[in-house]
Amino acid sequence: MPRTTDGSEAPVPQRLLAAATRLFAEQGYDRTSVQEIVEAAGVTKGALYHYFGSKDDLLHEVYARVLRVQQERLDAFADADEPIEKRLRGAAADVVVTTIENLDDAMIFFRSMHHLSPEKNKQVRAARRRYHERFRALVEEGQEAGVFSTATPADLVVDYHFGSVHHLSTWYRPDGPMGAQEVADHLADLLLRALRP
Repeated sequence: MPRTTDGSEAPVPQRLLAAATRLFAEQGYDRTSVQEIVEAAGVTKGALYHYFGSKDDLLHEVYARVLRVQQERLDAFADADEPIEKRLRGAAADVVVTTIENLDDAMIFFRSMHHLSPEKNKQVRAARRRYHERFRALVEEGQEAGVFSTATPADLVVDYHFGSVHHLSTWYRPDGPMGAQEVADHLADLLLRALRP
């Protein structure tokens, strides 16, 4: 993969994404220019357009990269040879931790998703839907096995948990009283308590 010319070892796409993420988080997507991104990354506009067709593509990739990691991890939890309670709790905690680890990305996404082109917006929604459906399938598996209560529909259970996850960027602070894993454990435990028969 081509490297930047300033001696940095980071590949050009990584440099561009890191610069875009920082600038979008600090200034907002609409107030950040392509020129500012390439200057912060130490590359040319040609390099940006070689890897990303537009600023819109960068915004899409900021969120898509986190969602790819979360999907891979959810799939691993879902496919594990463990009791359903352990798999769901692990997945529920993991999405909290990975969101906190990528808090700028989450904040940018929820603040700027409306800037995506209709096609990119559709792609993101489809990827999020796949994630939510896989998570919901874990809840349904436990409900069908009689391990989880069926009093609340699985869709509502999933919306409840992800509502908490989606609001992390509005209140969580890395220098606050709770670390990422502690918050994740609390929210995962709340979810499991809500599902208790």
